Amino acid sequence: MNAVTTQASIAPPCDFPDLDMDHHLVHGLRTAVAECSSRGLFSASKWASELLLGIPSSRRDPNDSDLENQSTQLVDPPVLPPRHPLAPVLRIVPVSPEEAMQEANEDDLLFSARTFLESRDPMRAENCLRNCKSKKAEFIKSYCQFLSTESKAQRSWNNLDNNRHQPPEPPNPAIQPLLSQIINETDPWLVYLKALFLSRLPGRRDEAIEQALLSIAGFPWNWAVWTLLSSCIDDSGELSAIVPLLPLPASHPFVQMFQIKTMNELQAPSEQELELCDQLLSPNMFPNSLWIMSLRACALYYIHDFKQAQVQFERILAMDPYRAENIDIFSDILYVTENRLKLSRLANDFMVLDRERPEVCCLVGNLYSQRAEHEKAIRYFRRATQLDRTYLSAWTLMGHEYVEMKNSQAAIECYRRAIDVNRKDYRAWYGLGQAYELLNMQQYALHYYHNATALRPYDGRMWQAQGMCYEEMGRLREAIECFKRALITAGANEININLRLADLYAASQDPGESAAYHRRVVDVCQALGRPVHEFSKSCVKVTERCLETKSDLEVARDYMLLMKSSNAEDVARANELLKLVNAALE
Repeated sequence: MNAVTTQASIAPPCDFPDLDMDHHLVHGLRTAVAECSSRGLFSASKWASELLLGIPSSRRDPNDSDLENQSTQLVDPPVLPPRHPLAPVLRIVPVSPEEAMQEANEDDLLFSARTFLESRDPMRAENCLRNCKSKKAEFIKSYCQFLSTESKAQRSWNNLDNNRHQPPEPPNPAIQPLLSQIINETDPWLVYLKALFLSRLPGRRDEAIEQALLSIAGFPWNWAVWTLLSSCIDDSGELSAIVPLLPLPASHPFVQMFQIKTMNELQAPSEQELELCDQLLSPNMFPNSLWIMSLRACALYYIHDFKQAQVQFERILAMDPYRAENIDIFSDILYVTENRLKLSRLANDFMVLDRERPEVCCLVGNLYSQRAEHEKAIRYFRRATQLDRTYLSAWTLMGHEYVEMKNSQAAIECYRRAIDVNRKDYRAWYGLGQAYELLNMQQYALHYYHNATALRPYDGRMWQAQGMCYEEMGRLREAIECFKRALITAGANEININLRLADLYAASQDPGESAAYHRRVVDVCQALGRPVHEFSKSCVKVTERCLETKSDLEVARDYMLLMKSSNAEDVARANELLKLVNAALE
């Protein structure tokens, strides 16, 4: 991630020498609210509006709130030198007088089309603009055709449920004709549509990334294109390669938000992303932004700092008790930390607000799972997938419930659905490995664990799972290597992995290495003040090895004296070994 993290601090206004940064951000976000909303990109408009409210009101210029004129009067930042020879230059081209006149003449029709889009009636919106010629009208017509054909493809795909011929994703044959209609367009909004269509075609991902970068260069305030670009990135290495190609510097707030969001989606954020969140939430940036707070809470969740993640989510809900975004992740945290009371209260509160949101269904499913009511949990997770077929967490959690019920076939189906939605989710690959282990199909399980480990190479659980598979298959050397990798990430005070390695070396006829790991167990347990009975077997193994090699007999005597004065099960064996050690010392 070197290319991403070379500039960790928020850029001072010198990145935009002719502009005040506050004015640049406020004016751009207000423009984005109007422009995205007028084109039916309501999620991007909502994002810009939320981010705008994250800026303290004292820093928002009240004289800059005339949204009617902003679409043609967007502040044009100075052209920045490209940071990479292939990076597009940031250049916001103002709307031409002819285009502005065309939009003005079509204003009533454009407004009607927007109302149809808001009421989820894209065909009427397209029909309303059938004779319009402006770029905005062209965008809305193409976008409406896309939404309509996507809906039709989704219905056809759903009809193939439980059919082995169902493809992984809904095929939409209209994508290529839609792309052909706008292939030569240079308007940044239509270029965004090109990127969207290309991302849906097999083998066109690189072209989609290129078009997304060009769209950002023409209008960087459209968060929809940033989200699309993020979805095209498969790992942190690709993110490092793409950041220098962005038309904005790496220190720009939008680039930093993009980096955090992408690493969260890859489920691999680091302390670097947390630092960026803290900077973005600083008083001179977006201190009141619930969206950035949510990014930070999710980053804490993915690095398993559940305590701080819970604190962050509780602060978000204190500021906005009706915010359902990422409430499913908060419920995961309460589930893992076994906070039953808070999870129950959270579920009750949000069931009253909106029981038909996928996140809320997932939240209630977690509550029933914590109560070990697996059938009820599955019912709610299934309802979440019915509301949103691409809802990754619900598929994965439903798979976990089937594993708990020992229904491996149903679990495998759920995990495969999750992988179809997002192949970058390690939890689904890991779940598949567990399901095949239940079926005693270690070779298959190993394949899926390999995929999970490739996505989470620093997660010790992945390596332990592989190690247990290799051990079950009798491939002890590979098992040992996996557990050693797990030990690297587990921390110095790990005991169970050391015991497993000691047993594996003993089974591999390597008593010296086995005794070395047993001795490490004893040292760790003594340093932590653990009771003797927890490491007595390791004391015995070390002593037996010392007697075989006639070395470290003083250490062996100390171990046996320690055991002799304890209530461990192996006291009788300790007395026998102590006599042998004393005899050897004499």
